[in-house]
Amino acid sequence: MNVSVENLGPCKKLLRVEVPVERVNAVFAETAVAYTKQAHIQGFRPGKAPQHMILKQYGAGIEQETRKRLFDESYKAAVAQEKLRVVVTLDVEEQQFGRSQPMQYTVTLEVAPDFTVPNYRGLAGTRENKIAGDVDVERALNILREQQVKYNDVLRPLQDGDVAVVNYTGTFEGKPLTDVAPTARGLTEKQNFWVQIGKDAFIPGFTEALVGASAADKRTATLTLPADFVAKELAGKVVEYAIEVVGVKEKVLPAITDEFAKEFGAEGVDALKHGIRVDLQKELDFRSKQAVRDQLLQTLLKDLEIELPESIVASEANNLANNIANDNLNRGVPREMIEAKKDEIITNAKIGAAGRIKAAFVLNRIAEVEKISFTREELANRLLFLAQQNNTEPEKFIKWAKENNRFPEIQQELLTSKVLDFIETAANITESTAAVTAPATPAA
Repeated sequence: MNVSVENLGPCKKLLRVEVPVERVNAVFAETAVAYTKQAHIQGFRPGKAPQHMILKQYGAGIEQETRKRLFDESYKAAVAQEKLRVVVTLDVEEQQFGRSQPMQYTVTLEVAPDFTVPNYRGLAGTRENKIAGDVDVERALNILREQQVKYNDVLRPLQDGDVAVVNYTGTFEGKPLTDVAPTARGLTEKQNFWVQIGKDAFIPGFTEALVGASAADKRTATLTLPADFVAKELAGKVVEYAIEVVGVKEKVLPAITDEFAKEFGAEGVDALKHGIRVDLQKELDFRSKQAVRDQLLQTLLKDLEIELPESIVASEANNLANNIANDNLNRGVPREMIEAKKDEIITNAKIGAAGRIKAAFVLNRIAEVEKISFTREELANRLLFLAQQNNTEPEKFIKWAKENNRFPEIQQELLTSKVLDFIETAANITESTAAVTAPATPAA
């Protein structure tokens, strides 16, 4: 078998393969014999039909199966012979195939980058040990109160902290804002829009103009938009908003009582606070561990330059950009604002994707060197954890993961976690207590 490799770019190769005519004819013959044994041709018992009749009736199937078998075995052998770490096959082009002639084809592919694994033992890091204190618990309690907030209609002028229900129209030099920024539809006009009165809420200066207004009042707000405004075409422009107050709502938070605590599954306020403290401490410990891992990973990758497979980086960047956009939509950011930030999102996604792909290659190579892997039980536990995190039954989550080809990503995350565990265990970690929050209760 003749094999050659041509470099097309960073991590990109063109693999040329020629399978000898002797092997082609041998596989054709073996495939024909297999068909002969199973073929059903009228007037002949299975395995007894003449070969020319077999070829006439099943010729296309024999040729297709022979082609697949020859490609599979020769491609595998060629990759092994050239010691290629294939990460993605981009294109396969057949030049020649048929009886009594060599099979020739090319494969365009991308391979894992070639690099020297940096030192990953004894890396230095600092761990901040924080303790959840009274202030943290109170902050979390207020977040729970916000989940049960009520907005009561009131017959009085708007004041700080209230919610105004308004209709508004925005113009620049007397024309709708969309004449300047076509994607800024939500910034140009809205009906029954809820906005909380407070500094820099919505658009800086917008709600300040509403303080003291009552239902049915009309106000005009002349605003100079920030230089970094989300709609770039309007950045720094002086715009005018005509605002009609439809209603005034007072924000009312529930009192922290035993009844309130029972809404969250606790027996009373003390039990709720204890549960919050435990959960907060777990979160602080997790963040502390994650911060250490981030430090070690940055140190590991700091001076390492690697050429990365372009198609994989592009695919990861596309996924990250979509995730960023969807996260913003879920948080209530208007679609037009996201569209206005599209270029920035794509740029950040590309940077993030390159970093993630680089880290994955390095960590996977460390896994090879140290023979780090995961068991089926560990994978099952990871799937169970992810199912619980997504409030989904394990069977449904596994089905979804298979249908959406998420298993490679889940397996990579599990392997990455195990390699980072290994690196952290082998690191020199300095424990820091400088930023510890005061404990909520004194030690006994």
